[in-house]
Amino acid sequence: MKSRMLLGVLAVCALLGEGCTTVGKKFVKCAADPTDLFPGQDILPILSWYSIPPADLSLERFLEMKEAGFNINFSHIGSYEDALKALDLAHQAGIYSMFTCSKLHDEPEETVKAVMNHPGLGGYFLVDEPGIPSFKGLWDWAKRIIDTDPTHTCYLNLLPTYGFKSLDEYRNYVHRFVEDVPIQLISYDHYPVVNDTLRGDWYPNLEIVAEEAKRVNRPFWAFALATAHGPYPVATVASLKLQMYSNLAYGAQGLQYFTYWNPGTETWNFHEAPITLEKKRNSVYDRVREVNQELQARAYVFVRSKVLSVNHLGKDIPELTKRLETLPPKVTKLDTHDKGAIVSLLEKNGKQYLVIVNRSLHDQMDLTITFEPGVLRIRKDGTKVAADKYVDTLMVGPGECEIFEL
Repeated sequence: MKSRMLLGVLAVCALLGEGCTTVGKKFVKCAADPTDLFPGQDILPILSWYSIPPADLSLERFLEMKEAGFNINFSHIGSYEDALKALDLAHQAGIYSMFTCSKLHDEPEETVKAVMNHPGLGGYFLVDEPGIPSFKGLWDWAKRIIDTDPTHTCYLNLLPTYGFKSLDEYRNYVHRFVEDVPIQLISYDHYPVVNDTLRGDWYPNLEIVAEEAKRVNRPFWAFALATAHGPYPVATVASLKLQMYSNLAYGAQGLQYFTYWNPGTETWNFHEAPITLEKKRNSVYDRVREVNQELQARAYVFVRSKVLSVNHLGKDIPELTKRLETLPPKVTKLDTHDKGAIVSLLEKNGKQYLVIVNRSLHDQMDLTITFEPGVLRIRKDGTKVAADKYVDTLMVGPGECEIFEL
């Protein structure tokens, strides 16, 4: 795996003062984006949240995780020694690890200086789901890390909409975070599949986060639920694809799974994690692996792309979303026959991509779509073929995504 940045570039940035820095409470990026772990490569960052525990850290386990399609490890670690071991093993496996330990909080500058040049370092984890009252202290801490190492990102996850009384209250929460804690990356968790349905506030959550990320020109990362617990069911290929393709359609630049390893707590009755309490793989491991392979095959569409528009179709559309009123470029007909769908238009390197996601967990969507000549269909394996070689009506399974290069 290529190093994230050349040491010579780092040295020049440091000497000339051209590295990433903070001015007041505005984060200023340098040429090398600290959130881009794979510069110049069309690789989606895919993170395993609650990953290999300290007692099980081994190269074999890291390679097993990599085989499932993860390229960022995030283990819950307390000691500096274990955190450093995770960095070493991640590098040996050819992936990255998010760094966290108690020492990072207690002695941030000293700790960061000790690990900032480690080739396995993916970033620094701060806290999970912070509230507004903690923002000032959080930024004071994050700024000490960023000022010491501007070449790696600080990472944390914001609360979802269902942690608040209203969408307006949530919008204020995200806005306050972006303004008061201007770290390089915006990440949040939301688990929309409850029992056999989808939360009604899931797409409003995506709308709000994507809007704020676009406003301040920072990337955002989002989640899919991989471990059943409480009212959350066992993950299926359809549920995983629906979550991940929806995230990507809205412009997410990183994907995360909660969780990779069974956390083992009785409070939530976690079960059917990709790696079980018995430390064995189960069917969900293979489902995650299958989905990740497909996502990476099509990653060149999404990585570093710009969202031009996100609209919805269907008899009913989610709150805060916009109904598609105008056909995308080169599209002569688009009909989902009242079935719910996301219709996203992306742009990258002078090319435009049409992304259509079936919003249903359970039902097939018949997509009738026709084009002007020259449009390509991007299949699940990432290969391209002329769209006019296919019939006008495609059967799109639950959570599935059709992509066209216009």
